[in-house]
Amino acid sequence: MTGTAEERYELIARRLQEVLGADIIKAILAEGRTPKCYWGTAPTGKPHVGYFVPLTKIADFLRAGVENSRHAPSDIHAFLDNLKAPLDLVAQRTKYYKRVLVAAFNSIGVPTNNLKFVEGSSYQLTKEYSLDNFRLCSIVNEHDAKRAGAEVVKQVDSPLLSGLLYPGMQALDEQYLGCDFQFGGVDQRKIFIFAEEFLPRLGYAKRAHLMNTMVPGLGGGKMSASDPNSKIDFLDPPEVVRKKIKSAFCEEGNPDNGVLAFVKAVLMPISQLRLERRRGLDGEEMKQATANQFPLASEDAPEDTLFSVVRPEKFGGSLHYKTYQEIEDDFSKKELHPKDLKGAVADAIISLLAPIQGAYKNDPEWQAVTAAGYPDPNTKPEAKKKKEKMYHPPPPGKGPNAHQAKPDAGASLRQPIAEGDMTDNATKGQ
Repeated sequence: MTGTAEERYELIARRLQEVLGADIIKAILAEGRTPKCYWGTAPTGKPHVGYFVPLTKIADFLRAGVENSRHAPSDIHAFLDNLKAPLDLVAQRTKYYKRVLVAAFNSIGVPTNNLKFVEGSSYQLTKEYSLDNFRLCSIVNEHDAKRAGAEVVKQVDSPLLSGLLYPGMQALDEQYLGCDFQFGGVDQRKIFIFAEEFLPRLGYAKRAHLMNTMVPGLGGGKMSASDPNSKIDFLDPPEVVRKKIKSAFCEEGNPDNGVLAFVKAVLMPISQLRLERRRGLDGEEMKQATANQFPLASEDAPEDTLFSVVRPEKFGGSLHYKTYQEIEDDFSKKELHPKDLKGAVADAIISLLAPIQGAYKNDPEWQAVTAAGYPDPNTKPEAKKKKEKMYHPPPPGKGPNAHQAKPDAGASLRQPIAEGDMTDNATKGQ
């Protein structure tokens, strides 16, 4: 941690879409105290490459001296969100989230020894938390709860009570995790406003809230863990990455597309982080990276290049960019073709995912957790084996064939005599 309070705040707030309660953070820094951050995610669908946005931002927090950026895998929240996943799957997915996020942190050089992973259920099931939750429920009406979760909780015509509890519990997390500010996507804004309004009414401090931009999906709209066509998973192999990028909407000359948005929100910040790391601006604690920390530029790129698009000389040669705006300008002027941009973006993503996927291949427990937490929906359940029937003969005189049993000694005296037998007997008697 280096720099003045003003410089540290600039590092904390850079590239964010919005900051609520900036004065709270500035006052903590001015007093020489260490601010504490809380970032939570609900382990439902598999994390995708859009998670690189908050992970890169957390690197800024750590460099600014933010204490123990606490990541809370919100297992209870995942269950409450209109039952997106049953509790047994949530438990496995929580383990998956921890592993994939640690690998992703290491890939971009964020030290995980300064991070705390706190499962929501570790404190949300305590007596104290439950009582506070009841207190909160006594002052929040249905309209306020539904409005707060509108951008996060799955919306249905007849919402379950579980989904209405979601925003209030996320607000209470701030108190029970002891944070000074909560960090999340701009889609969390209504929950953050809810927390600022209701926590003081319970006698708790108002926190600051920091929001990063949401990464658009490859086809437009939000990149969602529940939509496989809008996202790239951390474990997607190279051929899948290239196929998804190739099919993404990216009209020539039109900068309003998911590919350029991904470059701006994900690739350029990571490349800038790497460039600063190579200049030694982030201190000794940032040297745990499992991937090379060169910017996403070619070896022959000019100094300070953050992103390169490698092209043959017959097509004008490679292009090198120091800012995102330069990339967008060239694309708008049709000096950067969508095919060339897509190829460079796919190469960059594959390079970022390689160390993560390498860690996965070398971790049998992670593989087992993945199979348990995200079972293949196309796999048919094993048919139950039918029990072989064992023949047990009935006791004597019982069963369907009892009348065919061996006759007793006097049976012949009771049997009817055929007509021919009567004649023969009569003749023998003469």
